[in-house]
Amino acid sequence: MLKRDLVTKPPSVPKRAAATAKKEGELANTHDTGFARHVLPESDDAISQALVSARANALPLDGFPGAIPETMTQAYDIQSASIARWPDSVGGWKVGLIPPPLQDRYSAERLAGPIFQSDIFDVSPGSIVTMPVFVGGFAAIEAEFIVRLGESIEPVERQWSDEDLVAKVAAIHIGAEIASSPMAEINNLGPTVIASDFGNNAGLLLGPEIANWQSARLEDLPAKVHVDGEIVGEASAAAIPGGPIGALRSLVQVAAQRGIELPAGTLISTGASTGIHDVEASSISRVEFGEHGWFEVTFEPMPARQ
Repeated sequence: MLKRDLVTKPPSVPKRAAATAKKEGELANTHDTGFARHVLPESDDAISQALVSARANALPLDGFPGAIPETMTQAYDIQSASIARWPDSVGGWKVGLIPPPLQDRYSAERLAGPIFQSDIFDVSPGSIVTMPVFVGGFAAIEAEFIVRLGESIEPVERQWSDEDLVAKVAAIHIGAEIASSPMAEINNLGPTVIASDFGNNAGLLLGPEIANWQSARLEDLPAKVHVDGEIVGEASAAAIPGGPIGALRSLVQVAAQRGIELPAGTLISTGASTGIHDVEASSISRVEFGEHGWFEVTFEPMPARQ
């Protein structure tokens, strides 16, 4: 069985020095994330501290540690404060669909969360990789089509056509998102809770590029997920509203609203094509993408950060 190999490509993904950890899992806010800083209300800052501490110490949370944010803006402000506390640089972003009945309420179709550089790993076809998840919290695997930017995208609010966005993309890869949080009920608490807690992300597996993706039909990009020997989801890239480029458009819009640049080399996990599939720390999953390859994932308990 192969352990995880830390991604060393693409080299354009920025790497920043890690901050040192403070006592009781509170992580120092000493590294430059490039994010606009917000002065949070004391209650929201306390939420950020509690979420970061739970992740740092790999401890479950019985529920959301405070009043649930009422807007996506409030949730993203908490997320930004937590990114500033976390001792790692952002190497990518996950994009997740907000359930249609809630989209009008939150004035958003999708939400976004950071994927940290040290949580991104290469995976080759036919290999087995081991990933950690929070015991006592939420854990799932999602088959993903992953966009890699070839050019940076500045945080400018404008209309983006498909052609504009395709021109910014270097490649689309097969892969998987590891969704995990100290909160077991995170997905039942709504999109603002998910966004507040790093988008419920705990890792990204980056598979090979899809050849000739620009001319491929979405229906011809299949995905299938097995968990513990059973097929739990089967679909294609067409299950993602607007396809991977539609998800990229949503991220670009959110990033512009938040003043976040998306550098060349950024990886974007574009959505759970076959669904969100629960796993445990003892589970084994197989993720298949037809002729584009497959890989297996075994899971282990999330360790506390040293």
